[in-house]
This record gives sequence, C-alpha cells and structure tokens, in this order.
Amino acid sequence: MKTIVIHAAKDLRIEECEAPAPGPGEVEVRVATGGICGSDLHYYNHGGFGAVRLKEPMILGHEVAGHVTAIGPGVEAVAVGQLVAVSPSRPCRDCRFCAEGYYNQCLNMRFYGSAMPFPHVQGAFREVLIADVAQCADATGLTPGEAAMAEPLAVCLHATRRAGEMLGKRVLVTGCGPIGLLCILAARRAGAGEIVATDLTDFTLSMAAANGADRVINMATDPASLTSYEAQKGSFDVLYECTGAAPALAGGIAALRPGGVIVQLGLGGDMQVPVQALTAKELQLRGSFRFHEEFFTAVALMQRGLLDVKPLITQTVPLADAEAGFLAASDRTRAMKAQIAF
Repeated sequence: MKTIVIHAAKDLRIEECEAPAPGPGEVEVRVATGGICGSDLHYYNHGGFGAVRLKEPMILGHEVAGHVTAIGPGVEAVAVGQLVAVSPSRPCRDCRFCAEGYYNQCLNMRFYGSAMPFPHVQGAFREVLIADVAQCADATGLTPGEAAMAEPLAVCLHATRRAGEMLGKRVLVTGCGPIGLLCILAARRAGAGEIVATDLTDFTLSMAAANGADRVINMATDPASLTSYEAQKGSFDVLYECTGAAPALAGGIAALRPGGVIVQLGLGGDMQVPVQALTAKELQLRGSFRFHEEFFTAVALMQRGLLDVKPLITQTVPLADAEAGFLAASDRTRAMKAQIAF
C-alpha cells in the first residue's frame, strides 16, 4: 500500500509498505479521505513544532475516514462496506488519568502521526489502515470528506466544553484557520449571542463571515477595530485563542471583560502571557488539548445536519499529488481545509 511519509522539512515522499491483517477487535479500513492538519503542515514546513522535532521518517495524518474492508475476530459493531470516521486518539485505558476518565491526558497516548514520543507514532495517511473498532464512528449518510472533518471538529467541541456556559455570550475568536472556523460553528451551536473573529488575511476572514461570524476584523490592516472593544474594561465573555501567537493572546485579553474565559487552543510554542491583566480582570485561562468522546458527538452532529462542515473543504487532491495538497494547505490566501483523496 502507498503511504505519505515525512523525512524532514520539505521532504515528503509517497512510499510503499505492507498492510497487516486485522487482529481481534480490529478492523481494516480502506482510507477514502484524509485532511491535512496544522500539525501536518508544521512537520512539512518546519520539521516539527515547538520543541517537537522529527527524529525518524514518519507517516503523517490523523484526520481520516474510509470504508471497512475486513473485520477481525470478535468485531460486531461495524460491517464490511460501512463508512467510518476513525478517531486518531488511542489512550491506554490503564494509566491513572485513563482511570479517571481523563483520556486526552493519557500517559501512554498513541495518537496517529505524532513525533512527540520516540519512536514516533506512525500516522493514518495510508491506503489501508488497521484500527481498533473502538476508534471507528459510523459515518453513514456523510461523505468521506465530511467524515474526515470529525477530528478537528472534536477539538473544537472539546474547547467549547472547556469554555463553559455559552448561551448569549459575546465571543472572540482569534485565528480563522480550520480550527477557528469550527470554533465559530461550535460556539454558535452552543448558543453564543455574538461572535467576532480576527485574522490577517481577507480570504480566511471571508470564510469566517460566511460560516457564522457576526463581524470579522483584519488585524493586519485594521487593528484599531479590535481595540474599540477594550473600552470600560472590555467586552467579550469568551476568547477562543486559535493562533498560538502571543500578540493575538494579548489583544484578546485586552478585549475581554472582567471574569472572562480564555480557551487556549493554538500551539505555537511558549508564549508570554500578560499575567497582571489576568489578575486585575479576574480572567480564567483554560487550556484545551485534543478530545476524546467528543469525536463521536462530532460525527452525530454532522449526521443530523446540525453542523455543516462542507463549506470549509476548499481543496481535494489525489494521493499522487499529495505535496500539492500540502502546498495549497500552507497558503491561507486560498485554502481552508485541504484534503487528500486516497
């Protein structure tokens, strides 16, 4: 089978490897679609992110969906031919955090396409994937492209849970990539009263406006528009910080009202935090990392038509042109979510 392997920054290769047979409790999935994530782009463009560096070749990818082609002994929950979204999250279910139901903080997490541990966890950008049946969500009624969006949507549903009460709240979203836009969708579904989104490109902001933001602000050309929300100690109740950039966090904090909640999703390495502003306005800074059960909720919400992710899929390229997909996904003037058709 063919796989998409990153060897170093800008060194992406399509390579052959063997496909094992499914064992007890496992299924064989013929991957149909894979979405290129921000972390995939970090590996492709920079060889890693923050302190995480590639130390060996690694199959990329963790946003995938496909059709079941074989089932292992003891599998009854899915059938051959069924479309499934495959969760990349594989907690050990044995460590102290798993025992507490805190699965996204598993001490022995095996998350597809991650260079955090060594040896690296190989990813899901492969023609045939062997997965635990517990990872597979029935995606009947969705397209493979929609089903592959379950992973980033789950990230944003988890962040929305971390944010807490959303009904009628004024929300600021900094960063309008796929995660930012999915946070807009999730916040609106949760009852947000007003959503303002910021970014640096007109394309991403136009996508945000088309997908639920009440107002968009280009911080490269009109930063004063966000500053206007700082009057009388601030305006917003909730900040989704999706860039991982210190200036975006500082600007968002300045626009938050006392008692506001910051949900930090963006991973850009260590950031300076204006602690005195947090203290004086009694703000709450909450991290949000990955997800677990929200993956299946994401699929169900899409199946019921309660969240529409299709407009976010802007490019789909064949496996043979995978690098073109990575180049497109890196260009925020024309791409939101680029996917690979396997």
